[in-house]
Amino acid sequence: MTTPPPPGQNPFAQGQPLAQQPQGQAPYPPQPGFPQQGAPFAPVPPPPPARRFSKKLIRLVAFIVVAIIIAVVKFYIFRTDAETTSVGSCMHNKGSVSSADLETVDCSSSDAQYKVVEKFDGTSDSNKCESVQNATISYYQQGNNHDVVLCLTEVK
Repeated sequence: MTTPPPPGQNPFAQGQPLAQQPQGQAPYPPQPGFPQQGAPFAPVPPPPPARRFSKKLIRLVAFIVVAIIIAVVKFYIFRTDAETTSVGSCMHNKGSVSSADLETVDCSSSDAQYKVVEKFDGTSDSNKCESVQNATISYYQQGNNHDVVLCLTEVK
């Protein structure tokens, strides 16, 4: 049986004295985010959050969205009645004979002056209406990247 060590001594010490650290030297290398021995504690701010998307990618997506919006506006909003009308529709000339401005109207309306007998997209050749039966007037429109020829007959 062993006798207990006297008070104030480490019972697990093997009889060897503990090694002393030299004065002013830390027992471990300095760790980032922790205060040094004898230094006041100063919290380290957290790292900045990682970006999910780069600015370059956001600019590219914004450019594509704007381009699509411009194309849609140009194609749908700035289309004329001559471009959007169909065979069988009635038209009214808001302009003059030399500078026509056709708009689609209801065929039962008193404003109906012409009826579309044939429509040719992608051309400005008004001679195509010469071979169309019942066509008495040809109207062609150029521009907006969409040429169209309407073969019309007068509504009585």
